[in-house]
Amino acid sequence: MKKLLFTLLLLFPMLTLQAQSISYIETTSAWYYIYDQNGKKIKTFSTNIGELQGYSASILIVKNGSWYYIYDAKGNKIKTLSVSYVGTILSVSGDTFTSRYGSWIYTWNKDGKIIQRRAAAS
Repeated sequence: MKKLLFTLLLLFPMLTLQAQSISYIETTSAWYYIYDQNGKKIKTFSTNIGELQGYSASILIVKNGSWYYIYDAKGNKIKTLSVSYVGTILSVSGDTFTSRYGSWIYTWNKDGKIIQRRAAAS
C-alpha cells in the first residue's frame, strides 16, 4: 500500500501537466502577448522580433526582414527560414504551415521540411 501511495505521489505532478497550447495572441504596438487555453499568459515578445504571419495551437510564425522565425507554444525558436526559400505564408494550422512561392503551394512542417507541393490554381 505504501508503494502504491508513493508511486501515485510521484506521478501526480506528471498527470496534472498539460501541454501548453496557444489560444490567442494579443498584439499591441510594442508587444505580442501569448495566451494559453486557460487564458493564462504564456509568453511576451517584443514586436521587434518581426511581423506576426500566423499562429496555431502549437506554433507561431513571424517575419523579420528576409527571414521567417518559427516559435513553439512556450516561445522557443524552432526554425529560421529564408523568405526567398519559403515564399509568402498563407496559413498556419497545427504543426504545419502553407506558403505560396511562384506558381506552387507548399505545405511545411514546423521543422522547416516540405511535406507536400502542388501547383497553385490560376
